[in-house]
Amino acid sequence: MATFLGVPEKTLTQWRYVKTGPRWSKVGRHVRYRWEDVEKWVDAQAGAKVA
Repeated sequence: MATFLGVPEKTLTQWRYVKTGPRWSKVGRHVRYRWEDVEKWVDAQAGAKVA
């Protein structure tokens, strides 16, 4: 997922911590993302303002 979004793995971890990244689920000890949720999140970022 990090490669697809063009960010380091650590960034995804931080986004999960501050609840700003794409929706995710934990399967055992592994974090998983659904493509639909990632696409929806990316689309929402297109109109978001950066502070």
